[in-house]
Amino acid sequence: MDEMQEILEDFLIEAFELIEQLDLDLIELEHNPNDIELLNKIFRVAHTIKGSSSFLGFDTLTHLTHNMEDVLNKARHKEIIITPDIMDIILRSTSLMKELLIHIKEYQNDQSDQDIESCVQDLQKISTQKKDTSLKSKKSTKPTKGKNKKNAQNEDLDEEIARLLAWRQEQDRQKRADKKAKQQNQLNQNIDSTNKTITMTNKEKATSDPTVRVDVKRLDNLMNLIGELVLGKNRLLRIYKAIEERCDIDQLLEEFNQVVSSISMVTTDLQLAVMKTRMLPIGKVFSKIPRMVRELSRELNKEIELIIEGEETELDKSIIEEIGDPLVHIIRNSCDHGIENPDIRKEKGKAPIGTIKLSAYNEGNHIVISIQDDGKGLDANMLKTKAIEKNIITQEEADMMSEKEAYNLIFKPGFSTAASITNVSGRGVGMDVVRANIEQLNGIIEIDSKPSVGMILKLKIPLTLAIIQTLVVAAQAENYAIPLSSVLETVHISHNDIYSIDGKSVLHLRDEVLSLVHLSDIFEVPKTIKTNQQAYVVIIGLGNQKIGIIVDELIGQEEIVIKSLGYYLKGTAGIAGASVRGDGKVILIIDIGTMIEMAKEVKANFHQILDNQNTKTKTSDYQILIVDDSQTDRALIKKLLAPLKITIYEASNGIEALEMLKSNENILDGILIDIEMPKMDGYTLSREIKKIHKFKNIPIIALTSKNTKSDRMRGIESGINEYLTKPCTQEYLIKMVCQHIHLPQHLIQP
Repeated sequence: MDEMQEILEDFLIEAFELIEQLDLDLIELEHNPNDIELLNKIFRVAHTIKGSSSFLGFDTLTHLTHNMEDVLNKARHKEIIITPDIMDIILRSTSLMKELLIHIKEYQNDQSDQDIESCVQDLQKISTQKKDTSLKSKKSTKPTKGKNKKNAQNEDLDEEIARLLAWRQEQDRQKRADKKAKQQNQLNQNIDSTNKTITMTNKEKATSDPTVRVDVKRLDNLMNLIGELVLGKNRLLRIYKAIEERCDIDQLLEEFNQVVSSISMVTTDLQLAVMKTRMLPIGKVFSKIPRMVRELSRELNKEIELIIEGEETELDKSIIEEIGDPLVHIIRNSCDHGIENPDIRKEKGKAPIGTIKLSAYNEGNHIVISIQDDGKGLDANMLKTKAIEKNIITQEEADMMSEKEAYNLIFKPGFSTAASITNVSGRGVGMDVVRANIEQLNGIIEIDSKPSVGMILKLKIPLTLAIIQTLVVAAQAENYAIPLSSVLETVHISHNDIYSIDGKSVLHLRDEVLSLVHLSDIFEVPKTIKTNQQAYVVIIGLGNQKIGIIVDELIGQEEIVIKSLGYYLKGTAGIAGASVRGDGKVILIIDIGTMIEMAKEVKANFHQILDNQNTKTKTSDYQILIVDDSQTDRALIKKLLAPLKITIYEASNGIEALEMLKSNENILDGILIDIEMPKMDGYTLSREIKKIHKFKNIPIIALTSKNTKSDRMRGIESGINEYLTKPCTQEYLIKMVCQHIHLPQHLIQP
């Protein structure tokens, strides 16, 4: 049973591959009906499937393919000519073959509910019709008595003689080939041992590349392991950088660097090798398109020529499976909405045959799929009018739209330009789903069009979804990963470069005006804007949309392994997934498409936030935290700082201080810490505070009796900004505190 199951699986794999190619060959045959070599190839495919299905006992499939084979055999012998009507029936039979194979795959038999008899009868009519037609064509216009029967017998005899002659010629050709092969084998055996290597090389070139079918689950597992290895590599690189900053042992660092570099190179090579095992040619998707275009052109009474280029371009298997439906919908729209009827094309001075060009090519770590047609194109004004009629946009919004922005209206839910609903399109659904599916793959869609000339629609998709290049940024206490494919540029600007229009922040960058939104506002995270008059902006692009995202810090580019958020967090708005960084922390991966839509709803104004933030008009608006295990010392420090009249909080140890910081939404202006404390010393506390991003720039002043050079160096390494030694004069303490918390001199009362 195991052997039979294995044979059945091999049969199904082979049969599905053969039928996919069969569809392409049949469409090609319709354009080149006199291509005997192609016709013979198609016949052999039908014959192979028939023989295998017969051997395995699939009678229904055998019956169908046998009748299809008869028609193809007639065409091979030029007894019939393949017309579009005949091709319709042949293609219908291949569709039934696919459905029977799917049934066999699921139920191990071909006793499905599919009614093949109608198709079989049509195939039989084609076979018998030619025979009758050939007889009638050879009848005399004035037949004599008994003459019809004799002619029929003569024709049958002629056909039999021709068949036997062809068979004999084939036998003779085979004998000559066998004789030549035997002679060649004898010659090869007589070659001496010094030429054996050359002989083996020639044989290897003659054979096809060996392939092994691997279960996709095993490949996925292997890819996950590679992902973990990449994470390990990232962590090792981070450790190396940390050691390099703290150690001066040159020889040890050099050896460590060599090991890290070697592991990094091997990991990258292994990652690429495993990724290639998951790659499939995009021709697997393209192969479905020719037949679809052929059927649509007949249904719509249009003449459409399909040109395919770059079908050998490879893409990750998981993306191949997801890209099929969006591509089909785009092509259907091109056939229905794009390509005009032949009469209209002639009136416009165009060729009556419309052209759709489907191509794929690599662009960096992405693949670009281009769909170009020479149809009527998109009319920006018409699109705006339709959108206003359907209450998708207002007249004011339409007036402000550029042409490219108007083209993107076709992706709005419920938008359609069809005058009436048809079986092909026009139901007002589809293109919005197409965009959602492409963005789900971290891809983007670009449109370019000219009225009456045509349209080009490009899909830009990453080669793989498993491991991606990102730009890591920080916003308050969180780090986020932005897919690098959507990052157009990063800029460092002054607060004075930010303007307000209709209550929203904008940036005038070269010749463009871009909307500006703080990343924390998009995800509704409480924030504090730095008052150093500078800001980092990441320019994000998606299709024809651009937006500037303000972040607190640019951490750098990083290769990350995408992990799903799991059942409970799945579908979190603006978040596509998560990953684990080299330091072991989880980082969120931004969903660009959703984030841009969320950004449009943000009402916050940068300068208003900054103004609200800078409303400290008296010293009591400034807040500091004193962390010391001695209540007496805390009381003494408060007494020394009393003239400033600033707000002071207290914590008796490092753990208590951290809890206070995390629970307080407001950012403190400074922290005074003791070094020697129970539970957590001052060095550790300083490092933990600096790990929290929103406190990364908060000034920390150490007030301690530990005053050696090594103590001071350790304090600097821990992130302490100022190191004061007890006892300390009131004047000096006040001076250091005012300097670090930026307390204006005019607010200090004498």
